[in-house]
Amino acid sequence: MAPLTEGLLIDKPMPKSFTYSLLFIISIPVLFIANLFLGSVSIPAHAVLDVLVGNEVEKQAWTYIILQSRLPQAVTALFTGAGIAVSGLLLQTAFRNPLADAGILGISSGANLGVALVMLLIGNTLGSVGGFDLSYSMTIVFGAFVGAAFILVVIMGFASVVRNNIMLLIIGIMVGYLTSSVISILKFWSTSEDAYSFMIWGMGDFSGVSTDQLPFYCIVVSIGLIISILLIKPLNALLLGERYASNLGVNIKLIRFLLLLCAGLLTAITCAFCGPIAFIGLAVPHIARLLLGTSNHKSLLPVTILIGAVMALVCNLISVLPGSSGMLPLNAITPIFGAPVIIYVIMNQKKIQYFN
Repeated sequence: MAPLTEGLLIDKPMPKSFTYSLLFIISIPVLFIANLFLGSVSIPAHAVLDVLVGNEVEKQAWTYIILQSRLPQAVTALFTGAGIAVSGLLLQTAFRNPLADAGILGISSGANLGVALVMLLIGNTLGSVGGFDLSYSMTIVFGAFVGAAFILVVIMGFASVVRNNIMLLIIGIMVGYLTSSVISILKFWSTSEDAYSFMIWGMGDFSGVSTDQLPFYCIVVSIGLIISILLIKPLNALLLGERYASNLGVNIKLIRFLLLLCAGLLTAITCAFCGPIAFIGLAVPHIARLLLGTSNHKSLLPVTILIGAVMALVCNLISVLPGSSGMLPLNAITPIFGAPVIIYVIMNQKKIQYFN
């Protein structure tokens, strides 16, 4: 596959970045507010405002819905979209492959395996799956995080031995196949209720982070985003090839380790709380590249963060459309935005400068 940067002038001025950044910065608070005012339960706008400023409202349930459901979901969507998008960008640059994301390295599969072990093996001993009591939901989060972290450690171990990015990518795919095989076996021996609950978790949603868990979640995602920002210069050097980057003094082994660690951290924490959300990590970096016309991470990474947050807020808003009987699965919505982008990129690789 053609490198990302042939013919790329990474030092070229990029006036588009400021315009698009401003557009998305304005869009985020608008969408965030819309997520608070709109939902499957109809709440008058004045009541929402009263709740937000701390006034009493006609129905106590409205206060609970806004402060304990809509607000945490909106914040979770904001940070999750940014984290998943950056994770995809880091992996695409590290492997110089436009179709690389956390799923292809097996990290998401590791989270799936962790949850499968909890739901399909010990779920009955922890209580009702339909009830999702605190001990059960936290065990699911723990299982997903441990599963993703374990696969990340395995991949990083291979990365210390295998220097070829393509080979490492293939190893990640094989690890994903292995975890999928184990999950299939667990499904075969599980009850229909446990298998159904696991399927629902795999569809993804932003309601898995409670108000008490929100500060921890936001801090961990923010750490991953800060690390990615600190890696902007090495990322730009990698665009020109590992040999060139090495001649510039970049420690390739260390940078690849940090890239995998950062992408794995963001994937593990978001997947643990929200489930494996598809297409945001794969499509958002391409949307940013198409808009900016560059692969310079100095502009690309911040815009990717903003677009990821915008897309997640839009998807969350659609998932709780007014009048719906419940939440739509995120993975039923994200392909609507992501799949056309990926098809366009595949069909126009030779016409897009930053992939030629």
